[in-house]
This record gives sequence, C-alpha cells and structure tokens, in this order.
Amino acid sequence: MSASSIIPYDSDYPSDYPCYTFYSGFAVRCLKKLTPSKSEGDHIVGPVSCLSNATHLLYLVYAEADMSILPLDCEAVSDGTIPIPVEPIMPYTTFREQVEMILDGAMMTVGWWNHIEEHVFDNDPTQCGHRRIGSSTGYEVNGSYMMVSWSNYEPGLAYNCTQCERQGRHCAFSSQTNQTFCMHHTTSSAAALVVILLMVATAIYLSLKSRYNEAIHLKVEMFLKTYGTSKPTRYTFSEVKKIARRFKNKVGQGGFGSVYKGELPNGVPVAVKMLENSTAEGDEFINEVATIGLIHHANIVRLLGFCSQGTRRALIYEFMPNESLEKYIFLHASGASQELLVPNKMVDIALGIARGMEYLHQGCNKRILHFDIKPHNILLDYNFNPKISDFGLAKLCARDQSIVTLTTARGTMGYIAPELYSRNFGDVSYKSDVYSFGMLVLEMVSGRRNSDPGVDSQNEVYLPEWIFERVITGHDFVLGREMTGEEKEKIRQLAVVALWCIQWNPRNRPSMTKVVNMLTGRLENLQMPPKPFISFESHPVP
Repeated sequence: MSASSIIPYDSDYPSDYPCYTFYSGFAVRCLKKLTPSKSEGDHIVGPVSCLSNATHLLYLVYAEADMSILPLDCEAVSDGTIPIPVEPIMPYTTFREQVEMILDGAMMTVGWWNHIEEHVFDNDPTQCGHRRIGSSTGYEVNGSYMMVSWSNYEPGLAYNCTQCERQGRHCAFSSQTNQTFCMHHTTSSAAALVVILLMVATAIYLSLKSRYNEAIHLKVEMFLKTYGTSKPTRYTFSEVKKIARRFKNKVGQGGFGSVYKGELPNGVPVAVKMLENSTAEGDEFINEVATIGLIHHANIVRLLGFCSQGTRRALIYEFMPNESLEKYIFLHASGASQELLVPNKMVDIALGIARGMEYLHQGCNKRILHFDIKPHNILLDYNFNPKISDFGLAKLCARDQSIVTLTTARGTMGYIAPELYSRNFGDVSYKSDVYSFGMLVLEMVSGRRNSDPGVDSQNEVYLPEWIFERVITGHDFVLGREMTGEEKEKIRQLAVVALWCIQWNPRNRPSMTKVVNMLTGRLENLQMPPKPFISFESHPVP
C-alpha cells in the first residue's frame, strides 16, 4: 500500500446523487500478533501482509472502536484517518468486510492523509470533486494522538475517476497533495517475460513445422518421380479448386479429409478428397497413388488424378452418386429406403466386394492389403455396384509374402482382426482383410452395427454371437420384413460365409477366392462354422 492510492469506480452517477460514504480507520503497528475477541473482530483487520515484516505487524483499526482493545506495544503510524470507501449497496458491509474486500480483491487501495486542525469543514475542494467533512474527533492511542474524521465524498470524485478508468488508466489519490490524478497502466517484467517466451515458442514451432512439411513434400516428390509417367494425371492446386468448384459442395468426410463433388474440364463428375487431417507423414497420399493409381477393376474406385503442391494434397476419384454402403445398411440412421437392399442385392454387393478384394490380394503384381474394409469405404455407383475406396491405410507386399510386419494396429474399431491387436491370435496377413469383410457382411444381413466383445452392457449382445445363434436355430436375421424361402436361403448363405470369415484363428478363415466360390455356390454345400468368438483350434475351411 503506497501513499498514492488507487480508487477505481465503475459507475457514472449524476451530480445530484447522494454522497459516497467512507469508513474512517487508522494504521496501528504492533510487535505481536493481535487476537481480538469475537465482538472486537469487526473493528480490527490485519496484519496487512504488504505493510508488515518480521518485527512489526500492521493493522487497520476502525476509528470508532474502543482504543483500550489494543495492547501497550501497539503504536499509531498514521497521523490521520484512512478513508475506506463503502459500496453504495444496502445493507452496508462492516468495516472488516469492506477492508478485506479491498485487500483480497485488489480492486481498490487507499492511503491516509495528514490530519487537519479544524474540527468542521464544508466543501473542501479536491481535484475530483468536493470533500464534505461532517465532524472530527481526537483520540489518544498508547500515547499517540490521532485525529479521526467522518468524511463523505460527493459524486464529482466518482465521475472523474470513472472518466479516468474509461481512458484505460487508474484513478489515484495522493495523501500528500490531497488530490486525485490519473495513472497509466504499466506492464510488469513478469508479463513481458511471458510475452517474449510465447513469441520464441511460436517461432520455434513454426520453424519445426516448416521443416516437417518440407520433409514430407520431398518424400512425396521422390515417390512421384519414381513412378514416372505411369501415374494418374497431376493437377495444380488452382486447377483442383476449379474442379471442386472452390470446395462449395461437400459430400462426405473420409478417413483423412473432406470429400467434395466436382467436375473435370470434359464434364465428367468427380469426387475430390482434400487430405487435411494427415498424421502419417504423407503415407496415406502415397498409399492411394501407389495402389489404386495403377490398377483398374470394376469393383475398385478409380483414381483419375491428384495434386501435390507444397502442403496441399488432393485425390480425384470417379464420382459415386449413391454414396456409401453404410447409408443403406443402417436404415434407422440414414432414412434410406429399405427396398434398395433386398437379399438378392445383398448377395450381389457382397460378391462384388469379394471380387474386388480377391483382385487386390491375388490379381496385381504386388499384393495389396487394404486394412480398412468397412461399409463406409464401400461406394455404390449408378447401378448400385460396389467399389472399394479409401486406400490410405493400405500396405503393398510381395504376392508370395504370407506374413506382414506392422508396428501398430490399422483399421477401424469393430472391423480390425484380432491378430492386429495381439500376435497371440496369429500372424498379420491378407486374412486380416477377410475378417473385416466378414464383419461387414454380418452388419449387412442384420442391419445392426457390430459390437466389441468387451462391451459393458448387459442389454447388448455381441453381433456374431447373435447371428450364430440364429443360424443354429433357423430364425430370421432381417426382422420386420416378409421374405420368400429363396430369400431366406440367400440371407442364411451370406451369414454362414461371414461366420467363416470372422474366425479368430486366421488359419480358419477362407481366402477371398474361396469366399467368391462360397457365395456363388449352393447353401447345402456349406459346412456350419464353429463359434467364431471362442474358437482357437484349427478347423478346415469347407
């Protein structure tokens, strides 16, 4: 607390507003800590930490209090009263409450002024207004003479101080000149240090990010240079903006970015995926271009072009007007017509996906493992023919390579094969994609989302278990729909094939070539698979 005292006001009162009331107190310095009684507690506040030290403790004492409550080792250090402003709110706070509010809240601080000899004053001018003193009384505190004045301030003080605060400065009162003045805000050295540290940290972050983006850019450019002229058409970012119509028509959200509808200069509709959520150092871009950029199959979405310019990367695909299979499986969430996914169409879609996966596993120069087969990544063309998309997690390996090494699990929860979580279930291979395909088919025949076996819900049954029990008991999978006997056989055939695909032991799962044969064959030729969720022993695939 200094001689110059800050007294901020937050209200602008009219000139005829009643006077402001101040408590009067004075400062007392004691050698020992005071222990006032409960009745005396409202009249003594302290010790004031900013004005106390190891040998002396400073207290603020209410001017009207009985001075006999102070010990003999206490002495007055202010030769005049200290004004304590009282909030103009009824009921008024006590002396102690008001002082503690000022000290704790650090909203206003006050200082004291020298006593004056006259006992009664009226309209004593100050810089901010007029001070009106109603009366003045002398006290003797352990040999020290104190002059106590009960003072009110007219609204002029509040008005001028409010104007001062509005200018971004503090209103201060000097006990030496008995006047108010405006103080400029000052920035502490600690605040300045924080600002400097933030600036340095931001500069370092931007520098590291720039180097990181440059490294990814070089990595992508090296890959594109290696692929030479065999890659799809390369576009500049300005060309991509024109193709995507400045990204106005968003049609979906992929695993690594947003998808927009666009149109090539020749009028062909396309889907433009902007890779904006990449955390794989450009690998998802390289995977897409290296896989579907070089292959052509009726059940795999075609990559028509790409863009790699600085940190901006985009992939341009053929446009699929009927969106993803997910929209038609979970009808209650999408509102799609149930008639679009009849049993015969389910078989056609499952067979198309299986043929596309067979081509990825066996039909290319290198085996391509997708690692993210799920309904969201199966797109449907004008005739509802399925096309596999989103190769951001794909991995290429030699055709004769039966085991793949991965450092982390890939895919989407619910479709990830058990061996990707733990090698105790077996080795990671193309059979991991087979598991994902099986879970997709189970969702398609049931219209339900698959659930983790470890779900903590007594009301939720693990989907493969639910399907298995219905296959054993002969119950229908599709509830609320009338089906012919032939349609029921188609659904049952799909379920049996899917249950073989999701065997926890990878060796028990069929290859995609075998899956195609199972789907095109007859139901009576299929053997009933073991329970997929508890089977660890090796069983021959039918």
